[in-house]
Amino acid sequence: MFDLRPVGYVIGLLVTALGLTMLAPMTIDLIDGRGHWTAFAESAVITALIGGLVALACQNGVKEGLNIQQTFLLTTSVWVALPIFGALPLIIGASELSTIDAVFEAMSGLTTTGATVMTGLDDLPRGILLWRSILQWLGGIGIIVVAMVFLPELRVGGMQIFRAEAFDTFGKILPRATQIASQISAVYVSVTVACVVTYVVLGMSIFDAITHAFTTVSTGGMANYDASFSVFSGPLEYAASVFMLLSALPFVRYVQMLNGHFNAPLLDVQVRGFLYTVATLVIVTSVLLTQIFPHHWEQAFREALFNITSIISGTGYSSVDYMSWGSFLITVFFFVGLIGGCAGSTACSIKIFRYQILFASIASQIKKIRSPHGVFTPKYSGRPIGEDVLNSVMSFFVFFVLTLGLIAVALSFTGLDFVTSISGAAATVANIGPGLGDIIGPAGNYATLNDAAKVILTFSMLIGRLELLVVYALVIPAFWRG
Repeated sequence: MFDLRPVGYVIGLLVTALGLTMLAPMTIDLIDGRGHWTAFAESAVITALIGGLVALACQNGVKEGLNIQQTFLLTTSVWVALPIFGALPLIIGASELSTIDAVFEAMSGLTTTGATVMTGLDDLPRGILLWRSILQWLGGIGIIVVAMVFLPELRVGGMQIFRAEAFDTFGKILPRATQIASQISAVYVSVTVACVVTYVVLGMSIFDAITHAFTTVSTGGMANYDASFSVFSGPLEYAASVFMLLSALPFVRYVQMLNGHFNAPLLDVQVRGFLYTVATLVIVTSVLLTQIFPHHWEQAFREALFNITSIISGTGYSSVDYMSWGSFLITVFFFVGLIGGCAGSTACSIKIFRYQILFASIASQIKKIRSPHGVFTPKYSGRPIGEDVLNSVMSFFVFFVLTLGLIAVALSFTGLDFVTSISGAAATVANIGPGLGDIIGPAGNYATLNDAAKVILTFSMLIGRLELLVVYALVIPAFWRG
């Protein structure tokens, strides 16, 4: 009989921890003298109580390791349970969102997608704004741990190529997860603090600096203003670009740097590939933008750097309405969002390493066509790519395209136009945030979509954040028989 107790125990602990974090926005609202603090107090009690009871009920089933089915179920269930409880303050509080809207917002926060259904952000209580940023910050560190601990061992989407860097965790998920999380968390907190200090020095208020640092380092992109990051300009755009880039790199490399391997990031082939890609896109976009901003090359470069970095890292901030930049750049932005950052970072989407493996495989096949009797083995970072990795990466690409198409079709059935459907599907499966068009583009949001579309997009954010195959495996009967 399948034992749910180890899964329930971990989920209970995490839900309890989520409830305790609600005390921070509660305190902010108390300091501001607004009556909205009660919503967080009520939500904290409900969340911590239910989480604690579940953990206690399942404690006697805890064992050293988790089997493969339990691990898949745990990885998915965490990202289902936490948004449900994270939505409580948004339902009870000043935002007074419907249940569907609140779960959408919480899912967007914890998956660091950054899509929002909330308007009038400039006038919302600071507690709500802080809670949105906390959800994203927690989701950012959460997905790093999942990417470095669980996915490599579950052989999902080619992530097994990083098994050595995940410290060989299989069969000892919980103890090793604690060890890895403690090291990465120190780096994550340090980068966040550095981002806060930088923002304050460059002119942000302390509150704005904290909330925007949370959503920058997590590459989540939820801002405190309806105009997103366009309320800031100049040096702050450069600072945000730097921290978005840093957050899109593998955090395990920073851990290695702290242990004396200072050149670790530069030796990583995916880091170099990511930085080269960003540099190329920024240069090309800057040149094209000089036609829109004549005699203002610095502005053209700044807007190109900020918005390209924001989209490719999946942050989703916008400093301008790039829908006015012309059809070519709009198309470029659509495909840039499907690239993504590095594995083991807070960035989202397909990830740069999968493209590198794909191109290495294509190059090998071309060589075989030219020299049928030759032996050509695709390599990644100087090492031969195993057949299991190649198959896993190819499966991921196939599932990604199929998922994108199916969600776009489903959205079209809800009455959305083609551009909104296809870009909404891409923006949520890739966890980017803003889509294209007048409705969900950089100048709009998801508030006006119907409930059916929001439910579809909520599911899309979930499966995108968990690399697709983790969720799909759960609905295959053969997986449970194995």
